[in-house]
Amino acid sequence: MAKADIKLRGRSYSVACAPGQEDRLIALSRQLDARIEEISKAVGNIGDDRLLLIASLALLDELDAAHRVQAAEAGPDVQRAAQALTDTATRIEALAARIETGK
Repeated sequence: MAKADIKLRGRSYSVACAPGQEDRLIALSRQLDARIEEISKAVGNIGDDRLLLIASLALLDELDAAHRVQAAEAGPDVQRAAQALTDTATRIEALAARIETGK
């Protein structure tokens, strides 16, 4: 297991990661540190725990929005195909359950 040395709010942390992922983790931590700094300037000194909570929620909100955009861009054909696969899987599971119970 490799380690990456990162800094958040002036504090150093050593974080375990997969070999070869150290630079990516450091880059991500810099982005997180910048986001936390922006939030801190906007809301004031509310404590590290709350700042991390707000940053986490903001990032998850952005990720959710990106997923929604991606799903919308997939178009109705892809959405119909995904629904058809879900329906088929449901029927297969029901059939398997009937076979297992002997009904």
